[in-house]
Amino acid sequence: MVTIRLFCAAGMSTSLLVNKMKDAASKRGLEADIVAFPESQMHANLDGVDVALLGPQVGYRLASAKEICGPKGVPVDVIPMVDYGMMNGEKVLDFALKLAGK
Repeated sequence: MVTIRLFCAAGMSTSLLVNKMKDAASKRGLEADIVAFPESQMHANLDGVDVALLGPQVGYRLASAKEICGPKGVPVDVIPMVDYGMMNGEKVLDFALKLAGK
């Protein structure tokens, strides 16, 4: 089981990407817990998380996100703009798994 959290401005557009990532994981037979939240709720949604991803629209918050995620041992990075824009669940899932070391 891999636990992935996506954080964006409001959690709306990213929820579409979450569904695509869940489909990609399902096709691979990979158990994945993937949920999107507004970036402002990051501090409250990291327990038991393997990796956190930021939507490109809040990429400027990466330094702050690292300060929040670092003490919890959660790797965090910004979803590549092209993959986010194309809603490419496969590539974003691969990005998350690589970041998580899985």
